Amino acid sequence: MKTVKLLSLFLLVGLYSCNTVKVVTDYDTKVDFNQYKTFAFYKTGIDKADISSLDKKRVLRAIESELLAQGFTKSENPDMLVSIFTKSRRKVNINQNNTWGYGFGWGWNPYMWNGMNNNINVNEYTEGTLFIDFIDKEKKELVWQGIGTGALKLSNVEKKEERIKLFVKEIVSRFPPGQEKK
Repeated sequence: MKTVKLLSLFLLVGLYSCNTVKVVTDYDTKVDFNQYKTFAFYKTGIDKADISSLDKKRVLRAIESELLAQGFTKSENPDMLVSIFTKSRRKVNINQNNTWGYGFGWGWNPYMWNGMNNNINVNEYTEGTLFIDFIDKEKKELVWQGIGTGALKLSNVEKKEERIKLFVKEIVSRFPPGQEKK
């Protein structure tokens, strides 16, 4: 029973860690972020992002939605420009679970050899990184950058869109810096 509980805990932690997005941010500490009220997308930077046009649309829609929800306004004459950059790489996780078990009598179990069960799990996935940059339009300087990294789930369009929204929400929720989030 103890082994089952322990295995369940590892599975839960493993599943949860696949769903999380790790986010880090960096920003110019000399900037007053209250001055930014409007935004527009920086086409030159976005065109360099190494993802499909469909995924770019998904990311940009998610960013726009999150910024509008925070009270920003999309504008032809913005205070800040928004750009994105992406990276991805293949990752492989190898886990070995050695568990002790009990047989059907003294020392015999058709499922275990010498009382030990060696399980090796190999999990291959794509880890994606999304950079969201906020650029001061007047100064043409990067003022804030959010970077989200996590496993990508590409099984179908709905899950892909859901994952992109999660990435963007986790990143943009940390802007502007120094304010408490809901």
